Amino acid sequence: MKGPLLQIAGTPNALCALMAKSVGFKAIYLSGGALSALSYGVPDLGILSLDNFLIEVNRITEAVDTPLLVDIDTGFGSAFNIERTIRLMIKAGAAAVHIEDQISVKRCGHRPKKELVSQKEMCNRLRVAVASKTDPHFTIIARTDAVAVEGLESAIERAKAYEEVGADAIFAEACHTLDEFKAFVKAVKIPILANITEFGQTPLFTREELAHAGIKMALYPFAAARMMNQAALRAYEAIAHKGTQKELLGAMQTREAMYEFLHYHEYEKRLDTLFQ
Repeated sequence: MKGPLLQIAGTPNALCALMAKSVGFKAIYLSGGALSALSYGVPDLGILSLDNFLIEVNRITEAVDTPLLVDIDTGFGSAFNIERTIRLMIKAGAAAVHIEDQISVKRCGHRPKKELVSQKEMCNRLRVAVASKTDPHFTIIARTDAVAVEGLESAIERAKAYEEVGADAIFAEACHTLDEFKAFVKAVKIPILANITEFGQTPLFTREELAHAGIKMALYPFAAARMMNQAALRAYEAIAHKGTQKELLGAMQTREAMYEFLHYHEYEKRLDTLFQ
């Protein structure tokens, strides 16, 4: 995590946030896709509400003080909804959000058939978001999906407009090459975020490659969630088919390791002190 590029780890729950902090991440992320899948069992199609997100934001910020970036999709509605979203995210302890320029019936950023609102409408979303900040340090990142929908030139024009109305950074979604990222870096003065998600449109560029291209933030939204999902499926299959999980013990986080992250023994000591 050293150097000019900030790596942001996707943490779908509070325990993941504790583990990410333990290995040195200086920023963490709550993905709408991960929250939808892991906590609600639905796809990332704008199904969840603001309150669904706030539940998890509160859990994570209660567990760690690491700055948390939150995916707020298109802002959860009209201008007044966006205003409420920003106010409540700050109240819940989030450090930043990103809001996107897709239509409200949104799709995953790495899927086809995405549709965008006009540049004017997205700028209005951003104006409201910026004006709603009750904390001057709160960061608002403008995500554009225009590379895949309208092409790089249009995406760059959108990024410039988003910077002009007060966005603190640009989330350039679904870029295919480092040259595309470099074009964003050259076009605006605010930082560029690269979304390095697996099995998507963007290659898994290294931290060094991204830093060399001028990228300031690299987001890894789903890596831990995918690993967790595959491990869980393996455990269920072993128990269902073989009648035991013995062969999986070597791949499991031990009870003591989990207790370390949760400070379990410290809690027990406090309990013993309180109830003698």
